[in-house]
Order: sequence, then structure tokens, then C-alpha cells
Amino acid sequence: MEDEVVSLFSRISSALFYGVSSFMIIVANKLTLTSYGFPSFQFLALGQMTTGIVVLFIAKQIGLVDFPGFSFSIFWKIWPLPFIFIGNLICGLGGTQRLNLPMFTILRRFTILFTMIAEYYVLNVKASRTVQFTVFLMIFGALVAASGDLTFDPIGYVMILLNDVFTAANGVYFKKKLDAKDLGKYGLLFYNSLFMILPVALFAWYSGDIEKGLAFKDWGNPWFLVQFLMSCTMGFVLNYSIVLCTHCNSALTTNIVGVLKNLLVTYIGMFLGGDYIFSWINFIGLNISVSGSIVYSYVTFKRPPTKTVVVEEPKNPAKLLQTV
Repeated sequence: MEDEVVSLFSRISSALFYGVSSFMIIVANKLTLTSYGFPSFQFLALGQMTTGIVVLFIAKQIGLVDFPGFSFSIFWKIWPLPFIFIGNLICGLGGTQRLNLPMFTILRRFTILFTMIAEYYVLNVKASRTVQFTVFLMIFGALVAASGDLTFDPIGYVMILLNDVFTAANGVYFKKKLDAKDLGKYGLLFYNSLFMILPVALFAWYSGDIEKGLAFKDWGNPWFLVQFLMSCTMGFVLNYSIVLCTHCNSALTTNIVGVLKNLLVTYIGMFLGGDYIFSWINFIGLNISVSGSIVYSYVTFKRPPTKTVVVEEPKNPAKLLQTV
């Protein structure tokens, strides 16, 4: 009983940590990219990746965390996570820059559907009929809201839908790699950023994004510097919270917690950034989608946590792991 209580506490606390972190970084990124008008989301992505590498490297040196030392074989151990990680980061920041927050959060609902499909094919996890119904209710609400979007941006829509695909793949493969226990959550976070920072920097330089970022007019503004550093720091905190929540729960639960968090972001986003235009169809779609996410969260967290027990075979001293 005590193990179940501890496990339930871990599941709920990790989910809350992820929800708060996800809310904070969306607000921080929106303020940096839209309110201050920072021109390069790729430059901001480099800042977030660099922050994660530096923080984890220092933490390892002083003994706060531990993960294996560098070797090129690690790249193949974590593949395709580096590619998924950077696609998720860049598409997410690009979509944040181009879309108002209510539509950003609504389109992020498609992550749930993609995750449910990915968990079935990659992890052999099939969602119950109740879960499937709530997910499709969220998707229906998202489609209704999109039909009433008066600030339609096709590039922004494509970037967010790609962000949904990358987020779903990231959660599922993180769960798979964490279960393998080769690198641990800190090693996965560190090497994901380390292996991809050079390709991203080269692409940002080639596309002129680094030059645009360095030429930004508000680098001398202390309030902007605080906001930019907050975005960079929260990028690392968010990645850690995603890994922790996925480890304690599931990839689908991690994404649904993000959707619940979006309830708050959706309504705040109507006033934050100044780029939202109200319409009744859009507003009704928002609430349909949110209602589906609330029902799903109730169904998910009322289930008992999965336990792993050891079964002894009388004729074989080897221990077999059986999930109950």
C-alpha cells in the first residue's frame, strides 16, 4: 500500500511540475518572440539548447547528476531522439511566433491523437474506448475552433502540426529509451542537445537567423534580457519535466497534462501578445476541446499505477519481470 501511495504521489507531482513548466515556457516564449518582437526563433532555440548543455555539464562535474561520458556510440543508442528533439523545438518556437496563443494551444490538441497512435504501434499500448472518445472530442473541438480562426496563418498551422508529430514521437521514444536504462534521463537530455546544437547553429547561420538575432535592437534593454534568459532556462526545465512526467506516467498522460495546462494558456492568450481576434465559433471549439481533456484527466489519474513484481521460477533461478 505504501509503494502505491508513493507511486501515486510521484505520478501526480511530476504531472503538476510538467504542467507548470509548460505553462511558464509558453508565456516566456510568447513574450520574447511576439511582445518584444525578437526576430529569430532559431536563435532562441540555440539559447535553450546551450543552457541545457551547460547546466547538465556543471551538475555532473559537481556530482549532482550522473550520466555516461561522451562516445560516438551514444548517438546510435539514442537515435532517432536527437532529430525528433530538434524538430520539436524549432517547430514549436516557430509556431509560437506565428500564431496567437489560443489557436496555438488548440492545434496542440492533435498531439494527443498522434501520441495515442504512436503508443499503439511503438509501445504496444492500446487506449481504452473512454480515452479514445475523449481524445476525439478534443480533436473535434480543435477543428471547430480552427474553422473560426480569423487570423489564419498556413505556415503557422503546418509548423504546429509538425510540432505535434514531433512531440508525440519524442514522448513515446523517450519512454522507450528510459525503460532501457542505458543513459538515464539526464544522459538523454544532455546528448540530445549536444549532438544537435552544431547542425542547428550551421543552419541558423546559413539562413541568416543568427545575424538577425545578434542585430536585434533591444539587447540593451534589461527587461528583454531577463525575458530572453527566462526562455532559455525554462527550455531546460521543460525538457526535464517532460522526461520526469513520461517516466512516472506515460507519453499520452504527459501530453494530456499539457492540454489541461492549455486551458489556462488559452484564456490568458486572448489578452497576451495582442494577436487574438475573438469569434464565437472559435470560442465554442475551445471549450469543446477543453471539456474532453478534463474528462480524460479524470479517467487517467483514477486508475491504479502499474507495478512491476518479481516471479520466481522453481526450476530456473532467473527472475522474470511480470507487469500487473
